[in-house]
Amino acid sequence: MTKHRPVPASLDDPLYYLENMDILVAWVADHHADLLTEAERNRLSAFASLETGPRALLTRMVMRTGELFRADKLRYPELPLPEADALKLLAQEGWLNSAPDLSLDDLFRLFTLAELKPVFGGWLQQQGYPKTLGKAQMRELLAEPFSEPRPLRDWMPDDGEAAQVVQLQDMALFDRIRLMFFGNLRQSWTDFVLVELGVQQFEPVPFTPESRAFQHRSEVDCYLQMHQCRERLDKGEPAADVWPDVPGPVDNPWLTSRRDRLLLELGRQAERQGEQELALQVWAASSHREARLKQLRLLERMKRFDDAWAIACRWQTTQLSDAEAQGLSRLLKRLAAKVGADKPEPVDNPPLREFTLTLPRPDTGTVELAAVQHLTTEQAPVFYVENTLINALFGLLCWPVIFKPIPGAFFHPFHIGPADLTREDFVARRQQAFEERFGLLKTHAYKQRILETFQTKQGIANPFVFWPVLDEDLLEVAMACIPAHHLDALFRRLLNNIKEHRSGFPDLIRFVPDAGQPEQRYEMIEVKGPGDRLQDHQVRWLQFFARQGIPASVCYVRWQDDEASV
Repeated sequence: MTKHRPVPASLDDPLYYLENMDILVAWVADHHADLLTEAERNRLSAFASLETGPRALLTRMVMRTGELFRADKLRYPELPLPEADALKLLAQEGWLNSAPDLSLDDLFRLFTLAELKPVFGGWLQQQGYPKTLGKAQMRELLAEPFSEPRPLRDWMPDDGEAAQVVQLQDMALFDRIRLMFFGNLRQSWTDFVLVELGVQQFEPVPFTPESRAFQHRSEVDCYLQMHQCRERLDKGEPAADVWPDVPGPVDNPWLTSRRDRLLLELGRQAERQGEQELALQVWAASSHREARLKQLRLLERMKRFDDAWAIACRWQTTQLSDAEAQGLSRLLKRLAAKVGADKPEPVDNPPLREFTLTLPRPDTGTVELAAVQHLTTEQAPVFYVENTLINALFGLLCWPVIFKPIPGAFFHPFHIGPADLTREDFVARRQQAFEERFGLLKTHAYKQRILETFQTKQGIANPFVFWPVLDEDLLEVAMACIPAHHLDALFRRLLNNIKEHRSGFPDLIRFVPDAGQPEQRYEMIEVKGPGDRLQDHQVRWLQFFARQGIPASVCYVRWQDDEASV
């Protein structure tokens, strides 16, 4: 279990970033020691033993981009000793190389044109080049004759400390512990170290060895290998060269989802680079939501209609998100004509409820607020909630499931929500727990649970709950007016594709507590001002509402002065 729950530093401490870095290093040493080699554990222990000044400067350098730094550019007045002394101590302890070999690219990245001209000006003039060359032109001309890396003292005359360049020696280790702390390499050190975490409250999730994302060092290595593949793609390396280095299928579901995303991007790169067969092969190996549709569209462009039709028909029998179903329906309609098959039956989408308001143009405020003011009555209050209310009701009811400590979900005590929230297996890994919470909707117990959670978890971060717009009165009237079976339908669709379905809810909700039937006690209203139109994901929500009998409509607002001028 968790050995200790660290308390984040306050910004009142000028070395707060060092305290946060110490928390991060200690957390990894505590919870991932078995995934580190003895040499790595010793190195982290040595980091913790450094004096405050050198440790703070090393932290600042680790947080910056790259591994090479000019000593004269490292200026941090909060350090308890001069930077030069801290650099000397770090070099003595092996954290820095004080005389690294520099490539021409390194040199041009670290020094200005004015500093480089005295170094290369004479040679360039001897070759007949003008003195007015820009930095990029100079770099191009020097590339071939000066291709070999060399120490700075061999590039330019020694200018004391001002010309010193140092190189970090342990970035691979720091990247590894950053990965084990965050569970990804997308987040930088500044996402933790330079944030005043004390301002935010976090749900205390218990940590056990079983709940970690990585159970074996080989899994960390696999992630790092995939990250290197992605970096190579981002640098424009041919997809055909990267593909052989992509790790094969893995048993870890969390790493599988990372691999699926890597294959999605590799397929995109392959297609852009004219490697169509490779793109098809890669997308076929990915289970990412977008990969199958991309594979089918490419087969269509390649005029391999029979192959595309066969795959599309098989895919149609699986569970799809609304966006997937919409894209597949359009594709099947096009392919049917190419393969001589009957066109699929069109989806019978019910008509949307619509009405128009003509209002005076407000001096200030949005079109949504103008609609709120017009529609609100004493008997039927209207609230501007957009995506917040239904998400909050879900988040409060399912709080224990959202923060369930399962592998790949939480890596440290400062998570706003589970790291796998938008992964495709998020619900499957918690299916029974969600069903238990939804079972409360069949009784009146859900109302009490939601209100209790609202009171006891007040202010604690939750990816579905935006606290500033919530109050107990709003929750109570919402639960009194929205039937439980409507909430069940809304919550289940939300879980069908959290990334897509957390947005697209109508702007307003009107409550009519004294109406006769439950379905008449509320209405969701999407507001569209002049020239605005419904987005695809909003249309899909509105069509879902219509099919489920959930009261919703679209309000088109027109301004009186526009009408008068026509």
